[in-house]
Amino acid sequence: MARDLFHSAVKNALVKEQWSITADPLKIKIDGVKLEIDLAAEKVIAAEKEGHKIAVEIKSFLNTSAITDFHAALGQFLNYRLALQMTESDRVLYLAVPLETFASFFQERFIQEAIKLYQLRLVVYDPEKEVVTEWRD
Repeated sequence: MARDLFHSAVKNALVKEQWSITADPLKIKIDGVKLEIDLAAEKVIAAEKEGHKIAVEIKSFLNTSAITDFHAALGQFLNYRLALQMTESDRVLYLAVPLETFASFFQERFIQEAIKLYQLRLVVYDPEKEVVTEWRD
């Protein structure tokens, strides 16, 4: 699988937020089906005994058709979420979206409805500053 253009930017942004990258990529095998989610990370919270475990699928949305990119991202997200439910149910999946795309395309009513319906969790990132600007649960 080809690395997403903004892979290292998102990885660096997560590290800045004290996440430990535990897999790059996170490989999941269910019988004959093999999947690779871009990153797995964990964060131990001092006030809690158990840490948070996440998986992040990184998207750049650089193709000429944002809706085509969204179709692909949504399909991957839903399949990866199912795979995590079957193998690592304590890990929460996020879709990483660039700030510019989130501020424009992701504000469209159709996309907002899809996010609600499919319960997409988003991590919005700034690829130039390599920071997370927002977590959307």
